[in-house]
Amino acid sequence: MHRRLALSTLLLPAAAQQVLAGPAPLVAAASDLKFALEEIAADFERATGQRVRLVFGSSGQFFAQIRQGAPFELFLSADEHFVFQLAVAGLAKDRGRLYARGRIGLLVAHGSPLRADASLGDLALALKDGRLRKLAIAHPDHAPYGMRAREALQHAGLWQAVQPHLVRGENVSQATQFAASGQAEAGIVAASLGQAPAIAAKGRFVLLPETWHQALNQRMALLKSASPAARAFYTHLQSEPARAALQRHGFEVPAP
Repeated sequence: MHRRLALSTLLLPAAAQQVLAGPAPLVAAASDLKFALEEIAADFERATGQRVRLVFGSSGQFFAQIRQGAPFELFLSADEHFVFQLAVAGLAKDRGRLYARGRIGLLVAHGSPLRADASLGDLALALKDGRLRKLAIAHPDHAPYGMRAREALQHAGLWQAVQPHLVRGENVSQATQFAASGQAEAGIVAASLGQAPAIAAKGRFVLLPETWHQALNQRMALLKSASPAARAFYTHLQSEPARAALQRHGFEVPAP
C-alpha cells in the first residue's frame, strides 16, 4: 500500500504533491477549465465553507495517473471516453455526467504575421510563403484538445504540411501560452482559454467550424475514494450558478 501511494505521488504534478497533506479533496481537471473552474470553486467555498484543491492538466495524463493510484477524488475530463474507461475499470463510481461541450479555435497574438482566419486559408498561405514558423497545439497523443486540433488540420488538408512547424504543449493551457506570448505565430486552442479576457488582450481568436472535428464532450465523474466534500462539489457543478459560469467562459452546457 505504501509503495503504491509513493508511486502515485511521483506521478502527480508538483502542485498536487504540495497539497496532498491538506484535508480538501483533490480534483483533476482538464486545463481548458482553468478560468471557469477557479471561479466555480471560489463560489463553492463561499457558499459552503468547503475548499477543493484543483490540479489542471491533460486529461490523458490524469487518466493514466488515476489508473496507477493517484489520490484524486473527482475527475473532470475534456474527453468523455476517459471517464467511460475508468468506469469500466471500476475506478469511478459510475459513468458520470456530461458537464460541457468544448470548442476549438485559432489564436493569433498581436504582432503575428498571420490573420485570425476561421477557414485556415491564411494559415495555408503562411505555410507556403514562410510566415509560419511555429503553430502551437496541445499534444494529440494524450490531450483531447490536441486530438481535435489534429482532426481540424486534417480536415483542412494541412496536417502533413504543418508537421515541421508544430509546437506541442503538454496540455491546451500550455499551447495557449505559446500562442498568446508570440512564441508561436498561432495556436489551435480551447475557446474557453482563447476568449478569456487575460488571453483576448494579447491576441485575436476565432472559432473553427465544429464540423471539422469530433465533438469535445466533457464529462466528470466521482472516483472511488470520493469524500463527502468531493460529492458536494460534484453536485455544485451541476447547479445553475456553475452552469452559468461555464457558459460565460465559452462552453456549451447540456440541458440539466
